[in-house]
Amino acid sequence: MKLASPFLLTLIVAAVTSSPLRAADQPKPAATGEANKSVRNVAVEEFDKMRKGTNVVVLDVRTAKEFSEGHLANAVNLDFYAPDFAQQLGKLDKSKTYLVHCAAGGRSAKACTTMTQLNFTNAVNLEGGYKAWVQAQKPVVLPGK
Repeated sequence: MKLASPFLLTLIVAAVTSSPLRAADQPKPAATGEANKSVRNVAVEEFDKMRKGTNVVVLDVRTAKEFSEGHLANAVNLDFYAPDFAQQLGKLDKSKTYLVHCAAGGRSAKACTTMTQLNFTNAVNLEGGYKAWVQAQKPVVLPGK
């Protein structure tokens, strides 16, 4: 029986470690560059023209603190870093066009990728983000104004 115990232990370890859900079988997330290929990026001027259209929502994915320091008029703020960010996105109307921005364009590009994965059909990223918007001297809502 003492010989059987190590043998059984070896079988159990082998069975557990050869699970059908191996890491190699799992889908790999796209690298940031690959994911961003599917994101539509637009410059400030085009973003500005688009935001004046109908059925459009400006989505600011910066933190609440960043948003409170200045934002685009009528923007909706959903913090990209919030643990329930994807759930919050899922509550949005997928029939609308979302003009998405963050501070510099990185988070918003990732947010657009997430939106595409959630079956949004029209999510557009502002190249350069809020910083590019301000640098182009476009209007913003500032605290106390």
